[in-house]
Amino acid sequence: MLKWLVTLLVVLFALGLLRPLLVKLGLGRLPGDLELQHRGRKFYFPLATSIIFSLVITMLFWVT
Repeated sequence: MLKWLVTLLVVLFALGLLRPLLVKLGLGRLPGDLELQHRGRKFYFPLATSIIFSLVITMLFWVT
């Protein structure tokens, strides 16, 4: 259980860092992605994008 939590946190952190590249590719604005603004700061939570990436990676590992 702890492995999955750490993996999810690492994926979310990596997607947050790669956000400018993902927006150019069209992946940063999916309906499940959250972007919150509070006191002049933006917080971005790419939930739908991380689920799609997780499914793609799972499919790749499952096929091989």
